[in-house]
Amino acid sequence: MLDKISKKILAELQSDGRISNVELAARVNLSPAACLERVRKLHESGYIMGYTAQLNPQLLDVSLLVFIEVVLDRTTPEVFDAFKQSVQLIPEVLECHMVAGGFDYLVKARVKDMAAYREFLGKTLLQKGVRETHTYAVMEEVKNTTRLPIK
Repeated sequence: MLDKISKKILAELQSDGRISNVELAARVNLSPAACLERVRKLHESGYIMGYTAQLNPQLLDVSLLVFIEVVLDRTTPEVFDAFKQSVQLIPEVLECHMVAGGFDYLVKARVKDMAAYREFLGKTLLQKGVRETHTYAVMEEVKNTTRLPIK
């Protein structure tokens, strides 16, 4: 179980992963040494998986965000494994989730524009083992966060 101070540390790090240890310690009312030790323990126990920078997709020329429902032609362990392995190698794919329901996977991807998406779909995603896809192009991102609720 996380105590109140560890939860505050996690919340602060989600807001600013580049915060200095001294500033973090001040915000959570700990000494810098005690704060550093808590952060180390949070890393070791798996609560903190890493740090990343949030990049601007428009400036990087990948402004089209799409969600793709993927239905595989067969639902065998071999087909699932092949799909999972191949999707790991596709840089445009930001997320891929196996889901329960009317399709097998939900893929989140970013590309330059619709022409780039058509090429991506035809040359990359529509591989052996994929029976059909349904694409949803995002018109407006209403909320986009990586912050998890900490209760």
